[in-house]
Amino acid sequence: MNIPSKMTAMVMEEPKRQLKEMKIAIPAPKENQILIKVEACAVCRTDLHIFDGELSPVKLPLILGHEITGTVVAKGEKTENFTIGQRVGVPWLGYTCQNCYYCKNGAENLCDKAGFTGYTIDGGFAEYTVADQRFCIKLPDKYDFISAAPLLCAGLIGYRSYRVVKDGAVNIGIYGFGAAAHILTQIAVFEKKKIFAFTRKEDIKSQKFALELGAVWSSGSNQKPPELLDAAIIFAPAGELIPIALENVRKGGFVVCGGIHMSDIPSFPYKLLWGERTIKSIANLTRKDGEEFFSLPCIIKPKVNILPLTQANIALDMLREGKIEGAIVLKT
Repeated sequence: MNIPSKMTAMVMEEPKRQLKEMKIAIPAPKENQILIKVEACAVCRTDLHIFDGELSPVKLPLILGHEITGTVVAKGEKTENFTIGQRVGVPWLGYTCQNCYYCKNGAENLCDKAGFTGYTIDGGFAEYTVADQRFCIKLPDKYDFISAAPLLCAGLIGYRSYRVVKDGAVNIGIYGFGAAAHILTQIAVFEKKKIFAFTRKEDIKSQKFALELGAVWSSGSNQKPPELLDAAIIFAPAGELIPIALENVRKGGFVVCGGIHMSDIPSFPYKLLWGERTIKSIANLTRKDGEEFFSLPCIIKPKVNILPLTQANIALDMLREGKIEGAIVLKT
């Protein structure tokens, strides 16, 4: 396969400064790595947290993007999981040590030496990228490159959040109706759950979108749902939503925080937590999450807003301003 020597990449040189369109060398795959021709990369709120400096970058310059779909075009040594020409997805979790306490006890998502795509490892806001084949996902035929891209973080993190509560919950509240929420709602409705969607109080458009996807009720987060919730999942990065969600959850229920970054949680009376309510955070994902998610019988249809790779800065601004319905996907 003819691979050029240079590629276009949108590079972050420092936080809060516009990504710079650059021509840089295409990386060569090392041991256990594959070189991927990027077809699409979805834009996640975590990309925005890194860009805005809310998550301190540990690598600069940096290529953002951790919801990558593409085609394998070259392989490093000891790479056996993929063949040239195979369709592949690259998620947030890009590497673990596989030897620490967490890795050996089924919690590789908590590995202290983990590497993260688009954060500690260059990601997919580029025409090509390399990734550790052990942490890549074989894309099922039922998803094209564009539709699959938002599933690799919004879908996987949403699913991991949902797994915490799904067996004992029917009434599920979702706070923040963005990319993850609109994917999770489709799964939950398929599994006969009742979704109660909470948005900014003035966001009538997102409330309508939630109802179109099968939510039984949708309103501002300042409103009380018509029924007590068995669980609430918070995707909005707003700590003040935790006491609100606790007040709407029945005794023994769960409040799950699905984001990697959240503003400080205000103090709240103990009576909101009492009654064996549980607050739980979701950190990263595991390869098992990916296997389960892409094996689900339902076909998820993300709503995508497609922009060319070179408009990555516009995509980040749109995400910050809440001007999208569903997910944003950059196409190379």
